[in-house]
Amino acid sequence: MILTRQHFVMARALGVAAVALSLSACATYKDEFAAVNSRLDQIDTRVQSAAQSAEAANQNAQRANQRLDQLEGRVQQLETAPGRRPRG
Repeated sequence: MILTRQHFVMARALGVAAVALSLSACATYKDEFAAVNSRLDQIDTRVQSAAQSAEAANQNAQRANQRLDQLEGRVQQLETAPGRRPRG
């Protein structure tokens, strides 16, 4: 998740730089800056989506760990229980 956060920060910084440059650049570069800004918006969207997916995966892993913890107690209880004699 640190990598996606770094990408998000970098994309945002590049976006700000592109906007600043587009304001100071001459009009002939307007289309090129628009293309760069569009690409940055796409990257920003992908980074946000990846961050949401990572968060969902983290939550799923936490739930799985909780289930394992619950099972561990039951397994230890069964392992330490005295042996049962068969019926019949």
